Amino acid sequence: MQFPQSQPPAAQQAQMSLFEAFMAQPQTAPAPVLATLEAPWVTDDPEVFSELSLRGATGNCLSLLAPMLRELSEEQDARWLTLIAPPGSLTQAWLRDAGLNRERILLLQPRGTQSALQLTCEALRLGRSHTVVSWLNPLTSTARQQLITAARVGDAQSLNIRLG
Repeated sequence: MQFPQSQPPAAQQAQMSLFEAFMAQPQTAPAPVLATLEAPWVTDDPEVFSELSLRGATGNCLSLLAPMLRELSEEQDARWLTLIAPPGSLTQAWLRDAGLNRERILLLQPRGTQSALQLTCEALRLGRSHTVVSWLNPLTSTARQQLITAARVGDAQSLNIRLG
């Protein structure tokens, strides 16, 4: 079945693709929205430590988080994706419904007097995880440096998520 074209062929050829239109725009200063980034996004070593701040309704935050965690759970690296002390809304059912590879994920909770920071640093140092995701809030500069050091030792990535 053929559908009639809504535009004459000459008009279709003159139309740029979205990618071409974006690339054709002159490079200018960053958009004002970028100026609102907070200091924790800037780190000394972006290769081993990242921080993501999500604010809003829990459902919306989880919807934004799902594709990122799904991608991390499908990494080609044979090591684990480790989630340290995730919020209560990140249940096994949510992980399944979000399409994460649950066979490649460790969910860890601190025990006894151990803090979530200590457990995160230990998981990073051991190097059995390609990425260790934590929910540490607030995260001091000293704690951030501890995560960076531990991630370097274990050749791992540290991702801290701040839910607001």
